[in-house]
Amino acid sequence: MQLISDRTSGAIRDIFGRDKALIGMIHCPPFPGAPRYRGETLDEIYDACMRDAERLVAGGLHGLIVENHGDIPFSKPEDIGPETPAFLSVVTDRIKRAFGVPMGINVLANAPLPALATAVAGGADFIRVNQWANAYVANEGFMEGRAAEALRYRALLRAERVKIFTDAHVKHGSHAIVADRPIPELARDLAFFDSDCIIATGQRTGNSATMEEIEEIGGATHLPLLVGSGVTEANILDILKRTNGVIVASSLKEGGVWWNPVDPARVQSFVAAASEGLDD
Repeated sequence: MQLISDRTSGAIRDIFGRDKALIGMIHCPPFPGAPRYRGETLDEIYDACMRDAERLVAGGLHGLIVENHGDIPFSKPEDIGPETPAFLSVVTDRIKRAFGVPMGINVLANAPLPALATAVAGGADFIRVNQWANAYVANEGFMEGRAAEALRYRALLRAERVKIFTDAHVKHGSHAIVADRPIPELARDLAFFDSDCIIATGQRTGNSATMEEIEEIGGATHLPLLVGSGVTEANILDILKRTNGVIVASSLKEGGVWWNPVDPARVQSFVAAASEGLDD
C-alpha cells in the first residue's frame, strides 16, 4: 500500500466505537421547493423520516445518514437554496435527540458546504461527499471535486470534528475525464485531499461494486473503506470480509426499492445475516 498522506484515520472506530459498522439511509421525502413536493406538511415529512430511523435503529443498525433523496432531479451545488440544509437540519436534530446514534449528512448533488452546515446545526458526526477530488460527468452535468473549499469552510465553522466520507469512482455518471488514471490512483487522490473514509459504489443506487473493485479500492490507501450501494443479505458477509462496513438502503425498504418505507422485517433479517461478519 502506498502512503499518499501523513494523516491517519480511525474514523469508523472513532465515530461508531467499533471497527465495522452498519449504516442505514434516511431517504427524506421531497422537501418544499423540490419538483416532486405535493404539499405535505413539514410534520408529515419529518414523521416519515423518524419512522424510518426508528425501524433502522431498533433493527440493530449502528448509525444513519440523512439525505435529500426525494429532491429529484438534484440541483448542482451552486443552485441549492438555503431551505434544503434548513429542512435537513431539523430532521437530523430530531433523529439525533430521539435515538442518539452516530449520524452523517449527504446533500445531493455533491454539496459538501450545505452538508457541513447541516452537520453542525443538527449534531451529525460526518458528511458524505460523492465527488471529492477530480471531476466527472454526472446526471446533473459536469461535477467537480470540492475538497479545497469544503475543508476551508469546515475550518471556518470550527467543525474539524465532522469527518469526511468520500466516494471512489462515484456512481451515476461517466468517468471519461479521468479514464487514463486507474481506480486505485483515484482513491489515493481522496486520501491526498484529507478524506477520512472511502466509499466504494456500483453504477447506480442499489447496484453493488464488484468484489474485485472493492479490493482494488481498499488496497489503495490507509483509509477505512465502506461499500455504499447494492448491499444485501446475499453479499454482506463477503463485503464485511473486505471492508469496515456498509451503507445500506434499498434492500431494507418494502419491496427492496428506495422510495418505500423501511421494512422492519428486512432490517432484522439483514442484521442477523451480517452479525457473523461484525467485530464486537
